[in-house]
Formats: sequence, C-alpha cells, structure tokens
Amino acid sequence: MGWKISPKVAGILDRAGEFAGIRRDEALFLLGLDLNSKETYAVMETANRLSREQFQGKGENHFHIGLNVEPCPFNCSFCSLTLKAGLFKERVEFPEEEVLRWAKLGEAQGADALNLMTTGTFSFERLLEIGRWLRREVTVPLVANTRDINHREGEKLLDAGYRGAYHALRLGEGKDTPFKREKRIRTIRVLKEVGLLWMNCVEPVGPEHALEEVVDLMLLAREHQATYSGVMRRINFPGSPMDRYGMITEQEMARMVAVSRLVMGDVPRAHCTHEPHSLSLLAGANLLFPEVGSSPRDGKADTGKGRGKSLAACRNMLVETGWNPDRESNCFAAAEASGRARPGVRQP
Repeated sequence: MGWKISPKVAGILDRAGEFAGIRRDEALFLLGLDLNSKETYAVMETANRLSREQFQGKGENHFHIGLNVEPCPFNCSFCSLTLKAGLFKERVEFPEEEVLRWAKLGEAQGADALNLMTTGTFSFERLLEIGRWLRREVTVPLVANTRDINHREGEKLLDAGYRGAYHALRLGEGKDTPFKREKRIRTIRVLKEVGLLWMNCVEPVGPEHALEEVVDLMLLAREHQATYSGVMRRINFPGSPMDRYGMITEQEMARMVAVSRLVMGDVPRAHCTHEPHSLSLLAGANLLFPEVGSSPRDGKADTGKGRGKSLAACRNMLVETGWNPDRESNCFAAAEASGRARPGVRQP
C-alpha cells in the first residue's frame, strides 16, 4: 500500500519542513483533519523530524517544584489550589528542608531546570529569598512560575538568580480566571525586556475550547519568541467545575503538540507537552515536567505522591522514544543576536 496524502497537506508540510512556521489558516486546517488519518500522522512525523533536527536529539526534564498550597482567592476554574475548589483549607509553605531535598534530587537526577511554582498570593519577596538561597545550593537553572510582574520585579527575579519565568495567557483567560488578557501579555513583554527567558505552553486545553482560540495562543508564542512552547491539556481534579466538559485525549494532545511545533518554526529551543506521556514525544515534543510539591491539577498537597511523574519516569519516557536526556539543555544556551535558534546548530 502506498503512502499518499492530500496535496494540500503535503504542501503545508513541505513548507513547514523549512522551519518557516505555518499560517493561522493552515494550523486550523491541520487541527480539523481526521485524527486517525494518514495526513494527521504525517503532521506528527514532520513535527517530530523538525524537533529532532533542531534540538539535536536532546530530551529535556524541567523539574516542577510547587512551593505552597492554599485556598487561593483568585479561584481560577481549572485550578485545584483555590478557595472555590475546597480541597485545601489552610495556607502551607513546604519546609525549606523539603524544597532543598527536591532541588538536590533534581540536580542528582539530571534535571535541566527547576521550575518553582507558587499560588497567586504567595509572597514575591519570599520567592526571591528562595531563589537566592537555592542558587547557592544547586547549579540547576531556576525558573519562576508566579503572578504577573512589572519591570522592577522582573529585574529582582534576575538578581535573585532566576534565569527564566514560565507565564501563559491561558485559554479562557478573563472567563475561567479573573485576569485580563492584556495584563498577562504585558507580563510576557516584561520578561523579554528585562532579559528573563520566557517559557510558555498553550494551556489548559479542554474539549470546550474553540480551535481558533487554541491556534491564536500558538501564534502568540511564536510572535513573542518563547524559549519553549507546547500544549498542556486540562486535568480535572476531584470536584472540578470543568468536569462537565470532559478532557481531551493524549492522542488529540499529540496532534496539537505537532501543529504547535509547526507553527513555532525555528523559534523554540525546546517544545513541551504536559502531563508527561510518550505519544507527544513522537510528535514534536522533547520537554517533560516531572513534578513534586503543589500542583493545580492534583487533589494531593504533594503531587509527587499523586498525579506527578517522577524524574526517573520522565527520563525513561525520553530514552524509550529516542531522546537523550544527558545532553546539555538547549534552553539556557546563549541566544544568537537575532534571538532565534538555527536548525541543527546548538547555541554556544
């Protein structure tokens, strides 16, 4: 049986194979293909090939450490760490001894970054203290995942030892969250302007989201030159108000990961998927997030004892799908003057 796909899809993939990115209408068309068609598998193959060439086979493990749990008053609908969710009744910060143990574990097991996540009301000064302290204890790059910030606060993150910050304009922003889209985008600009690496994901994807909204966030990541982007599906924690919508499958997420990778072209230094699974690692993703501490997707205070995947499990997924987690991270290498990574060339 021959392997023939539609000329329209073939044309899009030929252009995508030149690392030039794809247009909005092309991304929407690819996301509308039959999920089990040859064309969809060709999309995934093209994205896989681009990533293996551009990232030189490197598999990335960015270790999520959630620093605190609380009944957060911002009440984002998809988050378990909220007053409305009712799962956590008290504000608790994990002890320094535990955070240090996790950080040392990450370093010992080859984590490429430590992503320190807080809830929206966590003390910013405390986050700075933790950064200053951890950078003396471990050599793994630190990434902050916290509230919206201004330029002065961004500079403080840099001074405290953070190399980057994870920040996303979420699907349903302003409806499922109390935050304005403009404020989230302004923070992204702040990160870029002060010299922090901007880490991103199109999230949290659910069946209720229009493909147009999903694609627009893929394009936002390209426009603002994300260090990495990718796709995270919404996980419905116990009692989630989003339960009525269900969840997308890992198969659908892998297709979205692939289309997102084609959209990004030669911009990213890595491409992520969350929660960790193997299928997306054959569809353009090379970056996973093992997790401990708090997680907005879990009903347990320490997701390492719940949904979170371990460093060892994520490393094994990367190895089993042909990625090398032992190579140096591409994410923290010096950028070229243009800020864009060239395919097949590791930055000095």
